[in-house]
Amino acid sequence: MNKILSLVAFLGAITIVLGAFGAHSLQEILSAQQLKSFETGVRYQMYHILALLFVNTYAKFSSKEKVTLNYLFLGGILLFSGSIYAITFGVPAQTIWFVTPLGGLLFILGWLKMAISFFKNTSN
Repeated sequence: MNKILSLVAFLGAITIVLGAFGAHSLQEILSAQQLKSFETGVRYQMYHILALLFVNTYAKFSSKEKVTLNYLFLGGILLFSGSIYAITFGVPAQTIWFVTPLGGLLFILGWLKMAISFFKNTSN
């Protein structure tokens, strides 16, 4: 558990670095649309870092539920935010266009899994 929380905290720090980098260094380099996309990647990454902190400290989730949610949210961060960063820095969108929606799907599945877990825990 401590390893995953350490990883999540590290990713939180990276998220702040990326946000600051975008706010202070990329305005000169990127178009307004590219900067907006980059900020979307950072914002969704932070939302899911916070969700991961919650998931991994919530005592009513089983270990199996936590592992599943970790995979879904970390996979979503990697695919959704990661693909936005890659496109922002020059990877042609047409080569990885399908990756961003897959990451979004993992986020959605994670939130649905969390809702199901809450429902199961309240009905017991």
